[in-house]
Amino acid sequence: MKRINNSVIALSLFVGIANANAQEKKTLSLDEAVQLGIQNSKNLKIDAAKIEEATADLLEAKNRQLPELKISGSYMYLPIKPNVDIKLPGVSGGAGGPEIHQVVYGSANLSVPIYSGGRIKYGIQSAKYLVEASKLSTENDKIAIAYNVAQAYNNLFKANQSIKVFEENLAASQKRDETFMKMENNGLIARNDRLKANLQTSNIELQLLEAKNNYNIANINMDLLLGLPETTELEVDENYIEEGAEVKPVNFYVNEARENRKDLQALAQQRKAAELGTKAAKAENLPSLAFTGGYVAADIPKFLTVYNAVNVGIGLSYNLSNIWKENSSLKQSQAREKQLAATDELLNDNIKLDVNREYQNNDYSHKRIAVFEKSAEQANENYRITKNKYDNGLATMTELLDADAAQIAANVGVINAKADAALAYRKLLQTTGTLTFK
Repeated sequence: MKRINNSVIALSLFVGIANANAQEKKTLSLDEAVQLGIQNSKNLKIDAAKIEEATADLLEAKNRQLPELKISGSYMYLPIKPNVDIKLPGVSGGAGGPEIHQVVYGSANLSVPIYSGGRIKYGIQSAKYLVEASKLSTENDKIAIAYNVAQAYNNLFKANQSIKVFEENLAASQKRDETFMKMENNGLIARNDRLKANLQTSNIELQLLEAKNNYNIANINMDLLLGLPETTELEVDENYIEEGAEVKPVNFYVNEARENRKDLQALAQQRKAAELGTKAAKAENLPSLAFTGGYVAADIPKFLTVYNAVNVGIGLSYNLSNIWKENSSLKQSQAREKQLAATDELLNDNIKLDVNREYQNNDYSHKRIAVFEKSAEQANENYRITKNKYDNGLATMTELLDADAAQIAANVGVINAKADAALAYRKLLQTTGTLTFK
């Protein structure tokens, strides 16, 4: 039995060591986290595919200006003798003609576009604008990802700092419980007062459990954002909450947004592409002109052989049905132009709103820091005074515990306010399109 117990203990130790090793720890600065997030973003992989698709459309548009060369050939076997009646003078035909059982035919045709009403040129330019729009959309998504990672990093930091505060206060509360237990045993305080202190300790333990749960969830969220294994325990750089710069007037950030917002720039490229699409649609009513050339060879044994049949010329193509048919492509393109123009106006209005809102939020977040710091200073001083009064029998246990709870809340509030202010500034930069990622 003792041997079995020893085996169980050894196995438990092995499992514990294995679990400890499985939990990898990784320290990341905010910039490093953002870089990892961009590298492993699923959305950016989709964007990369969209750029490839737009580039392929550009290649297709360019191919339309290149010569078209087609070759074809046929071999036909004729199991039944055909009736051949040749009307040329001096050439006999009919039933007494040659036996024809097979035909070999080949041709090559060349077409080089000369004029197409500008459809090819407009198509190439439009495709270039759409490629650029796809790239700008990707840059806009990168900025959004940089902020999302910063937000997750901020949540992880706040959860970690809350754990530290609650652990410190829990240790102090547990030490106070030990003192009150001795005082109760010596008849210096009532049992009810000691139980109130124990209840306060239990409340702090619950707050600590909640903070740890929030931390674990925030950690898993970060792991997924950064493409790391979910078992990776991340440690953040606490100095990031001191980041920031002197805030300039709101008009500065509005102008920055107009110049740097990638989604606005992408929309401008789409509008240019739509304008060219309208021109291309109008060109559908124009004729097309192309240089043509060809080569034909044929062999009908015992009857006809043709080779070196080369032809060159000019080909003209015009769809006469355009005279009575309405140009639906033109109407669609014009509607698209109107849609993009309205979208541009709406986006500009939203940018003004976003920048002004985040500017106010940034200002508000920094003012909150001063209020929370003042509140924490007052709460700490209040607890010190209340503790002295309690020790001298001038304050109740309830007043002491209330002062302690207020002190904890105020200290946590300072940390959260600083972290939120650092994030608010990054959000302001995101709305202006100037949030950088290294």
